Formats: sequence, structure tokens, C-alpha cells
Amino acid sequence: MSLIDNLLSGLPDGRLLDVRVGAFWSAVVVEIGGERRCGLASTLHELDDHHHGGGPAVREAGQLLERSALQLAELARSASVMEASIGMAAINALLPAREADWVDLNAEEVIAQQGTGKDVALVGHFPFTPHLQECVRRLWVLELQPRGKDLPAEAARDVIPRADVLAITGTTLINHTFEGLMALRRPEALVLVLGPSTPLSPALFDYGVHLLSGAVVQDVEAVLRAVSQGANFRQVRRHGVRLVTMRSR
Repeated sequence: MSLIDNLLSGLPDGRLLDVRVGAFWSAVVVEIGGERRCGLASTLHELDDHHHGGGPAVREAGQLLERSALQLAELARSASVMEASIGMAAINALLPAREADWVDLNAEEVIAQQGTGKDVALVGHFPFTPHLQECVRRLWVLELQPRGKDLPAEAARDVIPRADVLAITGTTLINHTFEGLMALRRPEALVLVLGPSTPLSPALFDYGVHLLSGAVVQDVEAVLRAVSQGANFRQVRRHGVRLVTMRSR
């Protein structure tokens, strides 16, 4: 079973309340048992995604609220990365809160702790990347759109098998590259999935992941406003988001 199928199979259904697709982040709000929950995911775009005359990035835009929350989550399987972004946000909204398993620790701190004196491969360029250079023995940053000293995504086959610590952005679940990247790791490598798109679900531990560093929305209305107004994650975080980490048992 694919990871996406596994995540979907264990989800409850709920009433779909809101869908926002911002410039950088997508947010989905659901209601389950009288509780409102909000899930986030990166809004991904095709590299040549201008859509002045081509097909739609979201085929049923304007009608998504006619679906149930679980039906919306099914979009995580879509070949359209924008639809898959919405689906992943819905998955994150539907996942039950596991407060007892969360610690208040962000991804930068986790990678710095686990990667000290080790070789680290980071899939995705994060703002804290320069700080990691000071902690780890060697840092490779793989990026679809490289900047500075980043390596192109194609270098994954050379770099990932050499890493002691592999940190993978949760957006790889959206663009469906996660399982291919995991297949390249050394069996003894420590694996972390990070970023607000990351599902905080123990299902990922069955696929070789050891740590999950993600985001929990605490102020739904404030986060929706920020997402709708084009906020980046630093701005979204200031509006009621908690950064947490889960460890496999």
C-alpha cells in the first residue's frame, strides 16, 4: 500500500467548512464531532504553470465545498500538484490530534541535534539551512529549483546513499517523490520528515521514518486570513501555529 493510501485509509470523515488556496500555503477546515480543525500544506505549482489558456490546476475550483472532507482528502492522489496540495491539507485537518506524542521542538533543532558531526542530506531548501552548516559535518541540500550551493534534485541518487541523516520536506508527499527518495537511503540512516505539509501520523513510521516535525494550527481564523492574504510560513506561524515533533516508538 502506498503511503498516501495508508494515510487515507485510517481517516475519519467530517464536514468540510472551508478551503483556501493561497500563494504559498493551502488550508482546509473541517468539523468532526463539533470540533473545528485546520490543516496546512504547501501550495505547489507546476514549474510552467501559467494557465492563461491551458487546463485548470484545480478542476472543480469553486465547487470543492460540495465534497465531504474525506472526498477532498482523496485529491492527495492527484497528478496535479495544486490539487494534491489541497488534498494533503485536508489529510492534515482530518488527522486526530496526538498531544501525548508531541514535543515542542522545531525541525531546525531536531536536525541540529541529530546531525551534529554527521553527514546530512536535506531535501528542500529551508530558511535555517545556513545555520545547519555550523552544526553538521557535511550538508547537502537538494532542491527542484536550486539556489546558491544547493544541488539539483537529480543529485539525490549520489547524495542520499551517503547521508547519516536524511531530512525530507513533507512536500515530497504532494509531488509524489517521497517513496523514491526513501528507496535511496542507507538502512541505518536516521530519517526525518519536516515542514508544515508533514502529516503528524504514525503511519509514516511504517515506511522507515523516525521523526516527524510539523505544524499544528491553533488559531484557525487568524491562519485562514494570513493564508488568504499571501503569507509565507513565517507570517502564518505568527498567527497561531505550533511547531511540534513526533518520534517513532
